[in-house]
Amino acid sequence: MPAVSKGDGMRGLAVFISDIRNCKSKEAEIKRINKELANIRSKFKGDKALDGYSKKKYVCKLLFIFLLGHDIDFGHMEAVNLLSSNRYTEKQIGYLFISVLVNSNSELIRLINNGIKNDLASRNPTFMNLALHCIANVGSREMAEAFTADIPKILVAGDTMDSVKQSAALCLLRLNRTSPDLVPMGEWTSRVVHLLNDQHLGVVTAATSLITTLAQKNPEEFKTSVSLAVSRLSRIVTSASTDLQDYTYYFVPAPWLSVKLLRLLQCYPPPEEGAVRGRLTECLETILNKAQEPPKSKKVQHSNAKNAVLFEAISLIIHHDSEPNLLVRACNQLGQFLQHRETNLRYLALESMCTLASSEFSHEAVKTHIETVINALKTERDVSVRQRAVDLLYAMCDRSNAQQIVAEMLNYLETADYSIREEIVLKVAILAEKYAVDYTWYVDTILNLIRIAGDYVSEEVWYRVIQIVINRDDVQGYSAKTVFEALQAPACHENLVKVGGYILGEFGNLIAGDPRSSPLIQFNLLHSKFHLCSVPTRALLLSTYIKFVNLFPEIKATIQDVLRSDSQLRNADVELQQRAVEYLRLSCIASTDILATVLEEMPPFPERESSILTKLKKKKGPGKVPDMEETKKERNSDMNGSTEPVSVNSSAVTMSTPSTSTDLLGLGLAPVLNSVAPASAGGSLLVDVFSDNSPAVASLAHTAEENFSSPRIGSADVVSDDPAAAVHDADELVNKFVCKNNGVLFENQLMQIGLKSEFRQNLGRMYIFYGNKTSTQFLSFSTAVICQDALKTQLNIQTKQVDPAVDGGAQVQQILNIECVSDFMEAPILNIQFRYGGALQNMSVKLPVTLNKFFQPTEMTSQDFFQRWKQLSIPQQEVQKIFKAKHPMDTEVTKAKIIGFGVALLDMVDPNPSNFTGAGVIHTKNIQVGCLLRLEPNTQAQMYRLTLRTSRETVSQRLCELLSEQF
Repeated sequence: MPAVSKGDGMRGLAVFISDIRNCKSKEAEIKRINKELANIRSKFKGDKALDGYSKKKYVCKLLFIFLLGHDIDFGHMEAVNLLSSNRYTEKQIGYLFISVLVNSNSELIRLINNGIKNDLASRNPTFMNLALHCIANVGSREMAEAFTADIPKILVAGDTMDSVKQSAALCLLRLNRTSPDLVPMGEWTSRVVHLLNDQHLGVVTAATSLITTLAQKNPEEFKTSVSLAVSRLSRIVTSASTDLQDYTYYFVPAPWLSVKLLRLLQCYPPPEEGAVRGRLTECLETILNKAQEPPKSKKVQHSNAKNAVLFEAISLIIHHDSEPNLLVRACNQLGQFLQHRETNLRYLALESMCTLASSEFSHEAVKTHIETVINALKTERDVSVRQRAVDLLYAMCDRSNAQQIVAEMLNYLETADYSIREEIVLKVAILAEKYAVDYTWYVDTILNLIRIAGDYVSEEVWYRVIQIVINRDDVQGYSAKTVFEALQAPACHENLVKVGGYILGEFGNLIAGDPRSSPLIQFNLLHSKFHLCSVPTRALLLSTYIKFVNLFPEIKATIQDVLRSDSQLRNADVELQQRAVEYLRLSCIASTDILATVLEEMPPFPERESSILTKLKKKKGPGKVPDMEETKKERNSDMNGSTEPVSVNSSAVTMSTPSTSTDLLGLGLAPVLNSVAPASAGGSLLVDVFSDNSPAVASLAHTAEENFSSPRIGSADVVSDDPAAAVHDADELVNKFVCKNNGVLFENQLMQIGLKSEFRQNLGRMYIFYGNKTSTQFLSFSTAVICQDALKTQLNIQTKQVDPAVDGGAQVQQILNIECVSDFMEAPILNIQFRYGGALQNMSVKLPVTLNKFFQPTEMTSQDFFQRWKQLSIPQQEVQKIFKAKHPMDTEVTKAKIIGFGVALLDMVDPNPSNFTGAGVIHTKNIQVGCLLRLEPNTQAQMYRLTLRTSRETVSQRLCELLSEQF
């Protein structure tokens, strides 16, 4: 940089700044500024031309006034004129003024751009740097459009000085962040990548920052940077501190460049070339070895630089997740930091170990530090470190240590900071449910949770314990006994009263035989809490009382007295008053049978996704919890070796269901209408079974044509002795249901077959409706589901038999419970036989049970998606298909089909907004398979390119076949 001459001191500016500082009041300051602005304005408008020094001085004063918070509405042209000066100090002030004051929409932009172009073309490195800095500081789209073609040329030119290359790389980086669509690397890509070999480490550092950002957007274009980055990193890591003297920071060679190179390598999966991979492994091992060496300096700068490189190396090891030895060594190194005296190191170690805990190679190594983490939870002074300790305990939990970790979390909860109590409550609830081998332990844990931190137990938690108790017969009696005992405490939290009221109302009869928990004692215990509760809890207790009327007729009079009291019948709250009136009336006029019917025990809840994990994700922020869980859940078995199919988005708990059960979903069979009475003569013979209003019965259509959309087929076409030989329109029917679960499966002159289905993880239930379109009864009606060849071991299908006679104009319903054992290609065949008019009818159709039905959608951030995309980089894991569009290319229809396919549609993930990305996990009994998809439409050519990546080749191929047929 040129030296500043003595005459450049700008004494007038110094005097003005001194005057401003000496002002005694705000009014005096404003008065002095206005006087100066008037003087500057007169100088600019005067007839006498100002020299460069005067322009620079006055522009500097305007800049200072602006920085004081005053508006400046003139002087811009004079600043632009300074750009044409050949003196460095004048040109510098001109660029400084433009960078700070000129708006990107200013009319002067064209003049400014001309001045910048002249400086870029001057080949004067000082002027080129000033121009590049101005472009980066302003960063407007207009400047990006004007200079994105020139800056790459400057960057890769052989005669460009190193300082200018640095500025050009960082300027391109800035423009790429503000206007990524205007930075066309294309022809410059390979030459920019080769800057990693530059002799000047400053150029390499700037180029690495640029390449890392560009590689995140277009990884394929910059994949050659991996080998060069490894080579450069190897030279830095193996060099002595004296070799890179200018870039050695407190005995650590080039720490900033090392960190940037390690981050660049995290944009890609492990190198495929053996030599490059081996060299990278050596580098990482060297970094881990250096961490064990005694420090070369006691200054904090040395340890900070050394640890920065170490933690970035550990992040790369975790990202690759392919070297068990390195993962275990990284875990051991982090374990040493857990007891370090520096708080920041303990925090970072806990945070990194949370991610390590999700790797199958290092999970066991992380578990060895459980006592240290528990001790940190108890003794740490910093709340943020304690919170990371909670996160790590949550991440390292499995069946072998679940009870210990949950117990420690509960102990800590009593003294935990209020800011993290709700999060701990959610994590305890999730872990207790997920790893509950004995559900009595789960009930005890949740009740203890309510006792310790009832104010932080959200509705989702106590709703969930109610669902589980109702769905599991083996724990109902124990739950009733436990909540009864818990309610006897003098001070009970209201959430405990809610749980107790609900459970005793349903299962109080299971403990009524004990004199210590007789019906009257149960009622008096609950009613003693009534007046201390809020209105919603009182409403729940009133429902419990009317349930008691059915369970315990002997205390009916006592309950009626309570309902009849003025405090209930004349309650100021309308809800309580209405319940009291209606329940009292119901108990007085209804017979025992009616009461038993109306107040019967609640049926099992549908085994739906728990909302506890969803609430935890919202609390932690997008991408936080799924990252911790995803890899662990993709493992085929837990630490004890037992299969544990848990979805990324589910409640982290799957209710155990015996394989011999006829109810695989655990939903409890809904009442089945085996037949529907014939409709009136004026209406259709069949009802619409696909209405959203009812799972089985809905309003009649005016004509049969409104209900039936399938082509009509003569019955003779489907008569066959071989069920598999007469499978009707198999592929067409299967494709029709790939992205939907309800519809008409088959229809001819005799019969209509419709279905509704629902799937959750690896289980499914299908309702099949057989409608007799004739006025003649079908006799000897029977059905069979046939799984041929390998499909017998891949799918378990259990059927419920239907009535052998179907009246004319009636329909019957059949329920199929489906369990996916492993991935499959073919679909099962439904064979139907019956006699109509004395003739045997035999028809077969393929059931639309396809692999995508067992998807669990997975939400991902853009970073997580492309990180996982890069990990699935083996050629066998990817299937790509380019095909012609069969239907109009409508964006909303495409979105609906992708969602219907079963994956989560990810917004704002693909850099191209017209592309579609999705993520999900295929759940089978034996394994879970993560899937990522990318659909790229070309509206001009009316073509699609579909790319799927999964960890199993057969799954990729099958999903690609199914989805490509939908567009």
